[in-house]
Amino acid sequence: MSSNLKSPAVSHADPTRAGSFYRVAIVGAGSLQGKELAEVLNDRNFPSLDVKLLDDDESLGKLEALGDEVTFIQKVRAEEFRHIDFSFFVADPQSARKTWKIARDAGSDIVDLTYALEDEPGAALRSPWIERLLARPLVPQLQPGPVVTAHPASVVLALLMLRVQKAAKIVRASATVFEPASEHGQKGMDELHQQTVNLLSFQQLPKTVFDAQVAFNMLARYGEQATPALAVIENRVRKHYRKIAGASAPDLSLLLLQAPIFHGHAFALHIEIDQQVDIQSISQALSGEHVNLTLGADDAPSNVNAAGQSDIQLSVLTDSDHSHSFWLWAASDNLRVAASTAVECAESMAAARPRGKIQ
Repeated sequence: MSSNLKSPAVSHADPTRAGSFYRVAIVGAGSLQGKELAEVLNDRNFPSLDVKLLDDDESLGKLEALGDEVTFIQKVRAEEFRHIDFSFFVADPQSARKTWKIARDAGSDIVDLTYALEDEPGAALRSPWIERLLARPLVPQLQPGPVVTAHPASVVLALLMLRVQKAAKIVRASATVFEPASEHGQKGMDELHQQTVNLLSFQQLPKTVFDAQVAFNMLARYGEQATPALAVIENRVRKHYRKIAGASAPDLSLLLLQAPIFHGHAFALHIEIDQQVDIQSISQALSGEHVNLTLGADDAPSNVNAAGQSDIQLSVLTDSDHSHSFWLWAASDNLRVAASTAVECAESMAAARPRGKIQ
């Protein structure tokens, strides 16, 4: 993995900037993911001197809360990236492709949550959760490319599979991931809501986002006019899992389904190991940082109790028909996991940025 050590040629010499604080821009600040990112920056006390909110014409002039302060969303323009240390691109792949080089050339490190930049030269796909689990060192680079955050579903799958692998050899594993409408932003949430309302009142369904009925339905594919296709998202989760978990990670069969839920990923994993299952040992291996292991029915994982939580909600279930197999049922807040990944990437990058004027 690569970290982001900036070249002295783009070091900021802004005399008004505090020595250990950074200026941040969120491009797509009016989106669901942008708002979540701003909240996580505040919750983690990211050392920001200033957070600039940028977006397209639809969100211009809107007020957004940043901790105890309120600020306006401004237009995405080249001059807005002057003296910016970290630029987070969220929600809009087209805007990321169009603008990221402008931010980079102004001296900003790039963190991409849109996946638009993952094929750019020098781009690094990262998940700090998995990097710590694997004790994977960061290799500084003088001219780094953009950092792309791993898909939140791939982060959850990699964390769970790698922890199980420490307890027993995995013979076979499969996962069904239930995709929420919020992965398509506010427009996806609105379409699911309007479809639900229209179905109950026997009206025509809007299908701009999914090109299919999502309300009260489960889909293995979207309509032909939907962009991106569900298969494209499934392939991204699979590719990101393999890349962040590494070559020694267990093979995983994956099926992604669009569920009629507004928010939060849900996961059903069936895992077969090379020995008789000891639920207590498996549970112990899975517990730890980023995992909230639940035991009772009252706090069983669900999209509802995962909302707003950085931790994965998880339960381990026996497979009564196979003594060498067990089930994992998990839920996570997709927007929170993605935002936490992005902020942790920036935190590690901040440690490598030079401070002060380079002579």
